[in-house]
Amino acid sequence: MSIAQPGDQTRSRREITTDRIEQFADITGDDNPLHLDPEYAATGLFDGRISHGMLAAGVISSALAKLPGDIIYLSQDLSFEQPVYPGETVTATANVVEALGDNQFRVETIARTDDGVVVDGEATVLALARDEAAD
Repeated sequence: MSIAQPGDQTRSRREITTDRIEQFADITGDDNPLHLDPEYAATGLFDGRISHGMLAAGVISSALAKLPGDIIYLSQDLSFEQPVYPGETVTATANVVEALGDNQFRVETIARTDDGVVVDGEATVLALARDEAAD
């Protein structure tokens, strides 16, 4: 089985719904009213309820998981560029740009909605050959 190599690119898409925002809040304990309280959020900086930034970043994790081999996150730098609103679809791209040695790779990561870039960053991953017997 092959592992990720420079030039490999994957994508993942996910609609960000109010249900998903509420589930993310329940799982993480992040109950910021900007995410959960429409009346409160309407008076804030974003003029309405927004998604957790890490929910949009999670779509990046999904894209990384589609790279060849077993992908293990080692690090991730993220820049949150603009909010994601309920009903928007996040499309994340993972682009392997450099082999770092010892099966480690630098990956450019970006997440977009129709309004542009929402999360930009770079990951370091370990790519291991998948044990086909486990499949």
